[in-house]
Amino acid sequence: MLDMKFIRENFDLVKRAIEGKGESVDISKFEELDERRRKFIMERDKLRFEKKKLSPKIANLKRTDKDATKLIQESKLLDQRETDLQNELQSIESELRSIIIWIPNIPHSSVPQGKEGVIIRKWGKKRRFAFRPFTCYDLCNALGIQDFKRGSKLAGSNFPCYKGLGARLERALINFMLDLHIKQGYTEIFPPFLVNRRSMFGTAQLPKLEDDMYIIEEDDLFLNPTAEVPLVNLHQDEILDEDELSIKYVGYTACFRREAGSYGKETKGLRRVHQFNKVELIKFTKPENSYKELELMLEDAERVLKLLNLQYRVNLLSTTEMSFASAKTYDIEVWAPVTREWLEVSSVSNCEDFQARRAEIKFRRKGESEFAHILNGSGLATPRTFIAIIETYQQRNGTIQIPDALLPYMGGVKVIS
Repeated sequence: MLDMKFIRENFDLVKRAIEGKGESVDISKFEELDERRRKFIMERDKLRFEKKKLSPKIANLKRTDKDATKLIQESKLLDQRETDLQNELQSIESELRSIIIWIPNIPHSSVPQGKEGVIIRKWGKKRRFAFRPFTCYDLCNALGIQDFKRGSKLAGSNFPCYKGLGARLERALINFMLDLHIKQGYTEIFPPFLVNRRSMFGTAQLPKLEDDMYIIEEDDLFLNPTAEVPLVNLHQDEILDEDELSIKYVGYTACFRREAGSYGKETKGLRRVHQFNKVELIKFTKPENSYKELELMLEDAERVLKLLNLQYRVNLLSTTEMSFASAKTYDIEVWAPVTREWLEVSSVSNCEDFQARRAEIKFRRKGESEFAHILNGSGLATPRTFIAIIETYQQRNGTIQIPDALLPYMGGVKVIS
């Protein structure tokens, strides 16, 4: 969430950010309400000054047994007018807040303008086949490591069901990533899979994305869309010590998204699912360090794919491609060599103080409190990583070789056959 003073003083910049991110916000209404608010505040402060001048006069008249009725009546009228103004102010501030919560974060100056991002680097070699390779979907069906039909029977379409060595490979991938990031200095958190409305607001999933979320209406709780939500809100309404920063968390959760409006798009197999596994990275930093920490987080996420020896590229997203809360985002895309496409497996973002303002997360520096900067990154999401592993490591005989990095987690299994 942006600071009201910042919006007022950087009106054109905010307007460009709204347009650049494709949002629809009545920013002119904000300008009108903000002007009224400031006028009411000036009038209220003037009334308080007048009341302050009356108080000693009334006291002096009472002390000398003189009639203070007129001044007391005048003071009561001022009190009533102040109450009316305060009620007006509360109403205006409520309207202003209802506008501010729909204003997206401002893109960093290094973010490309427009619709196209910039590929900043690639890593690894493309797998070339001396035989006719199969897609992940076909291999999973042939080897019995995914049961898409029974997953649909249990929960509906686009709910995956891993089976046998497919389930073991998925679990190995999660544990491998958690162990790697712990070695990189992150503290592991295993949070609840349900979060409340306040937490969803804090990370800016609400109100914008409510239609994409699964909600338990009776309890007003949401199934995690990403572990970012509980990990960020661990420090909701807290003031951290300066010496604590940077704080680094890693957490696994199952993630749930309805993907409203996405039905019929990439729905076959694991490309677009309503439930998926993801290991999430979160950092709380000082403002002056956050962009250095962003690059380090990106390297931490890339390390997963390097150890799995999967080809990938890093894309610096444009203003149009970025999320509502982000100031700068890198996407990591892994190469699926059979379907010949780049698949996003991670977004690594600096939200600066945007989420911290919504969740009230501050740190104390030299006796003064200020908002922390918050970063998030997938390290990684598993469905498309799973696709890349299956397609890249398939053998001529239809088996799948286990990547070396995952062997310690597979209980001696080296090949899925």
